[in-house]
Amino acid sequence: MDIIEIENKHGAGTYAKQNLIIVRGEGASLFDIDGNEYLDCASGHGVANLGHGNKKVAEAIYKQASTLITLFESFPNDQRAMLMQKITSLVDGLDRVFFCNSGTEAVEAAIKFARLSTGRKNIVAAMRAFHGRTYGALSATFNKKYREGFEPLVPGFSHVSFNNIEALDKAVNEEIAAVILEVVQGEGGLYPASVEYIQAARRICDERGALLIIDEIQTGFGRTGKMFAIQHYGVTPDILTCAKSLAGGVPMGAVLIGSRVKNLAPGVHATTFGGNPLSCAAANAALDVIIGEDLPGQAAAKGAYLMDKLKAINSPNIREVRGLGLMIGIEMKQKVAPYLKTLQEKKIIALNAGMTVIRLLPPLVITYEQIDRLVEALTEVLTSEMKNAE
Repeated sequence: MDIIEIENKHGAGTYAKQNLIIVRGEGASLFDIDGNEYLDCASGHGVANLGHGNKKVAEAIYKQASTLITLFESFPNDQRAMLMQKITSLVDGLDRVFFCNSGTEAVEAAIKFARLSTGRKNIVAAMRAFHGRTYGALSATFNKKYREGFEPLVPGFSHVSFNNIEALDKAVNEEIAAVILEVVQGEGGLYPASVEYIQAARRICDERGALLIIDEIQTGFGRTGKMFAIQHYGVTPDILTCAKSLAGGVPMGAVLIGSRVKNLAPGVHATTFGGNPLSCAAANAALDVIIGEDLPGQAAAKGAYLMDKLKAINSPNIREVRGLGLMIGIEMKQKVAPYLKTLQEKKIIALNAGMTVIRLLPPLVITYEQIDRLVEALTEVLTSEMKNAE
């Protein structure tokens, strides 16, 4: 069976396929079909915070799959109730939750909740923002490469400069339902927000009667050194969207909801699979691991260690190293596609964040020895002369 040929023949064509067949994972490592080990610094775009093959999550999935896989949320369930208690305890002031299946669905729900709650239609988002690919989330996403070919998008969305308090202040008026922001822009280039900006966003929303939506789909569950990135900023949003690593790799999303969100009555929104017992059991186990093994604390310590090592790389090709916790971007002076290709040849899997930023999102369980291996490979690659890919 030629796996690559089959996928190329029958796939929709919407993914740029790598010439690499991955069949197994363990911790921060991935293994190809020939048994070669790769250091995973992509984590499935931030999904594998717990690493691959976590036994506690796997056991929870097996046990629940043998008990009850699916159940619509109209019927209460033990696993769902347990998860509701756990996840709403993670952020003060957000004591309700809507479960769904992905990050973009969480953003769609957040947009609907904001419009329904305020009776307003308009949403302010940030330039460079990425919130998903379904129509509402895509309308909040800035980069034209994701938007072109799909217009007209949902009306009522506008974008302002990120980290620019004056621009945000001018954009938010009494017609704005919500401001939606990433605390660290992931796809947009790994740009952390300033404390002043996030605190100003909270104040501006309060003054104008708008809701503050914080998108933690990539930053949530320990990635930045706190359970959620917003906890670095001393601000509580009205709505927080999360997904990716919530259920240890099982598809799941959630919207955490504060007291300023009104009018959420039965029937205003729903999803067939949201809050199903299988995903909830996986998420319960994942949160137990994240909390029990202090993965946020590990991310803070390991992220600081990695950041120091990266900043010490002496290369004229590096423009800046930035990030938070184990969410780090290396901005280069040229396109990064050749660097990523060479890193993969050295058994390191990493991502881009735009054309010129190498994005590192390793599992939070990555060891210091693996970090040293990563730094050694990056030092060799980033200090060499690379031919730009067109």
